[in-house]
Amino acid sequence: MEEKFQNLPLRNGVGIVLLNKENKIFVGKRVDNPSNFWQMPQGGVDNGENFLDAAYRELKEETGIKKNVELIQEIEGTMTYELPDHLLGVVWKGKFKGQKQKWFLMRYEGNNSDINIKTENPEFLDWKWIDLNMITDVVVDFKLHIYKELKEKVKKIINL
Repeated sequence: MEEKFQNLPLRNGVGIVLLNKENKIFVGKRVDNPSNFWQMPQGGVDNGENFLDAAYRELKEETGIKKNVELIQEIEGTMTYELPDHLLGVVWKGKFKGQKQKWFLMRYEGNNSDINIKTENPEFLDWKWIDLNMITDVVVDFKLHIYKELKEKVKKIINL
């Protein structure tokens, strides 16, 4: 990491592990990275916003889901990642070097037809439900350690 980026702060963020009725995980393919990488809904926390409210807002902004979703559990602890060098100074207007995230496990009880990724500011090109075990096969390298940890924590919570 270049010296000019080392002292940048981490952005406060949230992430949502969204399960469907079959315990499959929601993932989306990012608009700004259309290669074969997928991620779970996640984003920043606004000033004055608590983490859970931010998670529900991000879920709505990225998937259109605003009902038929219930919180299963706040996942213990926080998880941190740093951006790779080629994204430093580019993402988040260059104000942050990565994210410190609080994750939430939620269940979606609605219909797939109610999911709408063509939101006001779309972040995903496509979406799908995948097995929890596949989550570490589809993520970008710099978030892999977070997805590995999430996979193990979610398995314990839902007894998979």
